[in-house]
Amino acid sequence: MMADKNSFHKSQLIALDHVVAGHDGVLLDPSGEIVVKPCKQSEIDFYESTLAHPDFLPHIPTYMGRISLGSDTTVAQAAGTLILPGEIVPDLTPTGPGIAGATLIENAWVPSNGGKIQTDLAVMLENLVAGYKKPNVLDVKLGARLWADDAPVAKRAQLDKRADETTSKPLGFRIEGMKTYQGVDTNAHNGITADGYRLYDRMYGRGFNIDTVPEGFGEYFRLVKNDKPEGPIRKVIRRFIDDLKAMAHVLENEESRMYSTSLLFVYEGDQETLQDAFLTEKDIIASLNDSAAETEESSNGNGTVEVDEEGRIKFPSIQSLKLIDFAHAEWTPGQGPDENVLYGIRNVIKILSGLVG
Repeated sequence: MMADKNSFHKSQLIALDHVVAGHDGVLLDPSGEIVVKPCKQSEIDFYESTLAHPDFLPHIPTYMGRISLGSDTTVAQAAGTLILPGEIVPDLTPTGPGIAGATLIENAWVPSNGGKIQTDLAVMLENLVAGYKKPNVLDVKLGARLWADDAPVAKRAQLDKRADETTSKPLGFRIEGMKTYQGVDTNAHNGITADGYRLYDRMYGRGFNIDTVPEGFGEYFRLVKNDKPEGPIRKVIRRFIDDLKAMAHVLENEESRMYSTSLLFVYEGDQETLQDAFLTEKDIIASLNDSAAETEESSNGNGTVEVDEEGRIKFPSIQSLKLIDFAHAEWTPGQGPDENVLYGIRNVIKILSGLVG
């Protein structure tokens, strides 16, 4: 990553627009490629520990380091308003793999389930919706048990009650929130935002039971009820299934406990862009195959294959699936795989498999 993308003033940070569930207070750098997420030390510790688990790394956002936000902090309200202090900004240096010096914000807060968490710490992560024209985003909270061992008794009871009342207990997951692009020509007075999105909060997901929750995934993929997906959307769902299976395989061979972690699904919501992305990807792959067979040059017929600043080939953004939220996550040698999380992942696989038939 170029150094100039790591230096910016707090006034340049902007709110992350594609938050769907309980992550208000998360910010973006000016490039739009880096997420600054206020968090607790436990989440920083977990991200830094993942370097010792290389098979796990492809299934989480790229960790770019940690930063100190300062001790004189204010509050970001649950409504998403970030209140920052005065304009005097100290030089703050992030630490972590691949991070040069950076000037960042003094303070920030991140609410939790509508509440307030005081923190002067944050992680820098890749922005999972960067590169999409109109990202469709889905947050699926994993686990029948949602509390860690250090949770107070009252908190355990509260989360157990919520699990009992939703699909968390019987299926090991629940839909926590999502947003889907409906198009700019849709009726803005029919629950559609001015930029063409329909938003679904956590109460939407809590209304499902084991029989109806497939409808929520159908809504995310904008499927007509009882119809099987076709074309690009069918390919997207199959890729998500493959990603989930690969993720499950890794977790089956790790010993960890991750409570209230989530699956974050992203795919291109603009249908024309999505179709073009599949065609571009096909051209790139064909070009690379031709290059390997015939010449050292790579071309897709319209010029040289595009590469990023580090020389890696830039494929179009089609879909992405990552585990996120590790405030209550740890490695637990000797305790076996995290069946609490795996149960939810396996059931999501079943539901998506049922959609494509």
